[in-house]
Amino acid sequence: MPDHDGAAPAAELLPFIDLDRGRAAFSSRPRPLEPLDDVAGLLAGAAEVDLTPPPGLPKAGYSSNANTGTGFRTRLRARVLHLRSGTSSLAIVQCDLLGGSSVVQHLVARAVEGTTDVPLAGLMIGATHTHAGPGQFLGTNFYNRFASNRSGFDPAWTAFLVERIAGAVESAVATRRPARMAVGSTEVWGLTRNRSMRPYVNNDDVEDKRTEPQRKFVSINPELHLVRVDTDAPDGGHTPLAAMVVFSVHGTGISVHAPDYNADLWAYLVGELGHRVERATGTRPVVGAIEGTHADVAPALRPGAAGHVEAQRVGRAIGAEAAELHDRLEAELSSDVELASGLREIDLGGDRTIAGVTLPRRPAVGAALVAGAHENYTPVLHRLPPFAAGHPKRRLTRGPQGAKWVIGSRFLQPIVLPLRDFPRVLPVQALRLGDVLLVGMPFEVTTESGRRMARAVTEATGAGSGIGKVVVSSVANEYSGYVATAEEYDLQFYEGGHTLYGPRTQAFLAAHAATLAGDVLKEGTVSDCLPERTWDLRVHRYLPRPGSPAVERRVLAQPTFTDPTRDQDGSWRFEWADVAPGDLHWHEPMARVEQSDGGDVWQDAVHQGRRVDDQGWSLGVTHLGGDDRGHRYEVRWHDPAFRAGRRHRFVLLANAGRPELRSAPFD
Repeated sequence: MPDHDGAAPAAELLPFIDLDRGRAAFSSRPRPLEPLDDVAGLLAGAAEVDLTPPPGLPKAGYSSNANTGTGFRTRLRARVLHLRSGTSSLAIVQCDLLGGSSVVQHLVARAVEGTTDVPLAGLMIGATHTHAGPGQFLGTNFYNRFASNRSGFDPAWTAFLVERIAGAVESAVATRRPARMAVGSTEVWGLTRNRSMRPYVNNDDVEDKRTEPQRKFVSINPELHLVRVDTDAPDGGHTPLAAMVVFSVHGTGISVHAPDYNADLWAYLVGELGHRVERATGTRPVVGAIEGTHADVAPALRPGAAGHVEAQRVGRAIGAEAAELHDRLEAELSSDVELASGLREIDLGGDRTIAGVTLPRRPAVGAALVAGAHENYTPVLHRLPPFAAGHPKRRLTRGPQGAKWVIGSRFLQPIVLPLRDFPRVLPVQALRLGDVLLVGMPFEVTTESGRRMARAVTEATGAGSGIGKVVVSSVANEYSGYVATAEEYDLQFYEGGHTLYGPRTQAFLAAHAATLAGDVLKEGTVSDCLPERTWDLRVHRYLPRPGSPAVERRVLAQPTFTDPTRDQDGSWRFEWADVAPGDLHWHEPMARVEQSDGGDVWQDAVHQGRRVDDQGWSLGVTHLGGDDRGHRYEVRWHDPAFRAGRRHRFVLLANAGRPELRSAPFD
């Protein structure tokens, strides 16, 4: 791929695949920092785009236990919050994906460099860490291979992500206007739990060493942080523009067996927050979320009830807490907001030492990783030492990987997993949002690791820095595994086995975060990135290609009802025939429901104050299979409304040139 002087847009990623070698080798040179004009007050813009792909992509998060996506239950989206003040320009992207990606971050920065003033250092690709979104867009062969149920980097899917996200950044910048902002925090209890209690209580900082069941509900990071941004109105008032949540909980409320794409409990969290704000103010803001320090925190589900019913219960309850905080922050809104940003790319092929802490030259996969995490164990293996959680090495632990059982031994693992396939460049980011410093890490950070990182940053910045709170966000700008504290690591549960660079990883990252934070507060914008980022990724295309034979779009059956179960709500189901998945636009609206109280007068159906369409959590669309003669699909209306005498019907919207289609009425 051309370097910065001949930059290629995202769509030109595809021609740089070596089909003979099955690889995508390309590079990017960050644009040199250019001074920006000093802007008085605060300007802000926001945008939202749909990232939902067609069926056929592997899902990331559950590794080989995952499924290939068959459709969507709740949509995957990217929300952009853009802020401009002083000489700083930021864009925080909140994606319903497993994590950020260095490829996406760099290519988006290049795509918008001619149309926006957002530098690479001010562009953050954050994520909700749903385990039901596609993978195959990450910057390392290791996680493109092992995070999903199938292997390979998909350049077509990645180009789609870059194009959609870059467009949203450009839209947010183009529509920015005078604004006010407030950042606040609240505590949320009873909806999350610590899934790895023995390692947590092994930390020196934890005084209460009990591991009784009730402890798991308090051994968490309960803080929910919310950024509220309103735009100034002509009458002197203000209107909600955007809200961003940072909260610590795994996106694992939905069962590993679910085949659909979905944003997990985060869909319900942001949906509830947006709905409540709209009900209170008359305006629905762009609402998104990113992870906090969640690595050992799971949703508090009822035993055996993983699914959308539980994900909705937990997500909406968290969203309700966020809405109350959003309301309280109105009194704190201010246009006097100081912004700053910094991005440091740590090249582990070079200097692996900071503040006396040295990481091993080579990462290693631990046996405990293969056994899986607490709520999604790998069958059989999770019971067998050394894979079973809590079976560390007892001897020969003085090496750089300490108590970790290295799969295949430290001699054989490098043969199967070459060093170049692992994360070797670690992006650490710091964004100043008024008196809050948001620290982005490419790892899943445990509760105690996050506290120690925040404490290190606080101590380094000092009392006179103007920073009142440090918030650590996981899986930002890349996915690089886990970070457990040294004490957690020593017990070799899943979190320790997945800490690739050994027991000193947390101390190493805390030192880098503290150094970067200090530089950002002094300099305003810091871009300490590699002169050139290069990727050499094994390729496999999963994104379906268009071009299937044209077929008639037709109804296949009368809508039918499916009764609810303990973990699945009831639903009306409608089936139709259509072209292949690659010939439909899944990121555009596909279906809604109409209602009639008599005669031929039909209107959009509304249930519990929400339109019944595929933009919320009411409707899901699934591909059932097919061939050249046509493909079968179904749309389901989950948890439907009932009212005597009222009829309903499904409407398949015009999509990719396909005509609108209606089902027979049902009631």
